[in-house]
Parts: sequence; C-alpha cells; structure tokens
Amino acid sequence: MAEITESAVRQALDAVIDPATGKSVVASGLVGGVAIRGGHVAVTLEVDPARGTALEPLRQASEQAVRALPGVLSATAVMTAERQAPAAKGHSHDHGHGHSHGHSHGPAGGPAAKTTGGGGRIDVPGVRHIIAVASGKGGVGKSTTAVNLALGLAANGVATGLLDADIYGPSMPRMLDVKEKPESLDGKALKPIERFGLRTMSIGYIVAEDTPMIWRGPMVSSALEQMLRDVQWGDLDVLVVDMPPGTGDAQLTLAQRVALAGAVIVSTPQDIALVDARKGLNMFRKVAVPVLGIVENMSYFLCPHCGERSEIFGHGGAREEAEKLGVPFLGEVPLHLDIRTTSDSGQPIVASKPDSAHAQIYKNIAGRVWKQLSASQRGPRAAPKIVVR
Repeated sequence: MAEITESAVRQALDAVIDPATGKSVVASGLVGGVAIRGGHVAVTLEVDPARGTALEPLRQASEQAVRALPGVLSATAVMTAERQAPAAKGHSHDHGHGHSHGHSHGPAGGPAAKTTGGGGRIDVPGVRHIIAVASGKGGVGKSTTAVNLALGLAANGVATGLLDADIYGPSMPRMLDVKEKPESLDGKALKPIERFGLRTMSIGYIVAEDTPMIWRGPMVSSALEQMLRDVQWGDLDVLVVDMPPGTGDAQLTLAQRVALAGAVIVSTPQDIALVDARKGLNMFRKVAVPVLGIVENMSYFLCPHCGERSEIFGHGGAREEAEKLGVPFLGEVPLHLDIRTTSDSGQPIVASKPDSAHAQIYKNIAGRVWKQLSASQRGPRAAPKIVVR
C-alpha cells in the first residue's frame, strides 16, 4: 500500500477551489490540520461560521480529493468555526487599521464564543434510543460502567451499539481489545467494529493510542457529529454513548443536538464525587434530557481472597442523592479486582464472566434502564424482554 503523507494530502487539497475566492482551500488557509492513521485520513477545515452551510460542497469536495489518493481507505473532512462575541457598544473591531486584531470586545471581555458548522439536529437513522453515560468528574469508572451496561443490554436481547465520545481520552480500544481500523465500503461512512455482539466506534480506532488530540472545542464537537452521522450503525434498539467527564463542549453538543432518550449518571459514594455528579445531572435537566438514574460505582470493596467487605469510599451516598433529587437509583457496583482486570485485558466482565455475581449486577442495571426506555417504545419490532432480579 502506498504511504500517505501530510504533504500529499495538502497537495490534493490544493486542487480544491473555493468558488467564492477563486483560491484553493490550502491557499485560503482553511486547512487547519491533517491526521493520518494507516489508510484513514481526517482533515479539519477552519471556516467562517457565517459561511458554514454554504461551504458544505467544499467540505465534500475536500473529502473526494483526499479519497482519490492512492492508499486512502477513508477520508473525513470536518468543518470547524470560531465565532467572536458581539462587540460592546461604542467599540469597533476595525480599529482604523483595515484589519482585525483577532480578539473580542464582548460585553464581559470574555473569550470568543465557539460554534461548529451546521447546527441542526443530528439524526441517526435506525437507532431507536440514544442514551448517555456521564459523570461530573473523571476517575469514577464511567467507561467501565458504559461498556458493561451496553453488554448487559445486549445479553438480554437488546440490539446495542456503543459510541466512545471521549475524544481526548478514548477507552474503548483498550477495554474492547480493538486493534484493527474501521473500514469503509463506500468511502463515505465507516463500518462499526463489532465486539461481543456490540457495534462500536471510537476516535481511538482511528488515531494511535499515544497520539494526543490537541483539538479545540469546535473540532471535538464536529468529530462527535461525524461519528454519529457517518457510521453505519444499522438498526439498533439502543446506542450507548460513553461521554467524556464533565460538562463541556462535547456534552452540550450531544445533549442539545442529539435526541437523547436519557442519561445515566455514574458516581462513587464520596461527597466530592456526588457534588460533581449533581452538576452533570443538572446539566441534562437544563437541556430537557431525562435522567434515567444514578449508578454508585466502587460502592464497596470486596476482598478477592477472603470476601470481606470494606466501605473504603463510604457507602450509599449515590442512593441518598438519587432519592433527594427524585431520580431512580439503578444499583451498586463493588470495587473488585475481577472488574478491573477484565476491563484492562479487553474482556469486560459481562462478556467474559457472564454468570458471575458482578456481571449480574450490570445486567440488572441494564434491565432497569431498558424498562424505562421500553415504556416509550415505538415501532413494529417487539421489545426484548429483560428480567430484573
């Protein structure tokens, strides 16, 4: 296979002409970055937000130009835009110099507001329910919960997909032992990689594990949009989205532009974790996304040798928080060596030890989630049956 270089990609893009300026996307300075992994190429186009929709043909032409290069298996062009806040009264951005200084005189002197190209609702045909698994902070086991929740749904007959939406710290390649790259049959949409009956996608499948994603918020949002839109998810009952921790651009993009059926909040019993979990929960409430419930992860420690139980992070805090906030409590997951080792080895416990007590905990949580989703189920296909013990 021919080696693909950034120079070759930029040379191909130099033939893509913007009809509004008569210049190529390279000469116009629109090409913000190029990422190459194997035969997969991603290009970012930094555009004026006012021209976002009008530049869609240019984005498609850029993809086609890169796709035509020898050795390219798939090409993705993502439009990003940075929009300055409105000028305060009495101020002008011209400064009388005939050019912009590149900063904003917004009402509070704050940073420029950022947006992504497009801006409409993101539709994912064939997917009945999209749910987010979120946490207010990192380190609470959200990704482990998301993977085993998805596997719990699949184990009970629910057609399930899993999207790793953590662009900066993707976990799915390691947790699902995915080393191959996604393929594209038509050069436009990627096929999800299947593991343990799940259709999955992650930016980590395309970018090398040790490559830092030095992307601004709009670029992250655009990448998430394309992983939803340009992946052949097929018919799914549930698409589980493993959200990045916190309440930033990625979370707001998904919460505001995707028809989320609900969110699952993951927390540990500690007070500091519960404070952050409450912030995440309130974010979803503010954007009218139903909260399906709270999971208390690392709820207690079970010694793998003697079976003794120790509540090293406290216990019951998430249950109390759920009752206080009026949302369902979905279950307690212990801190146990088996859960950690199976996740690190790419063999999540629900898949590798399906009859274990810990796997049953995740299946029960999945059952409680599906019960809420199926209450509003629509469509001709009968809902799978899950028994919650």
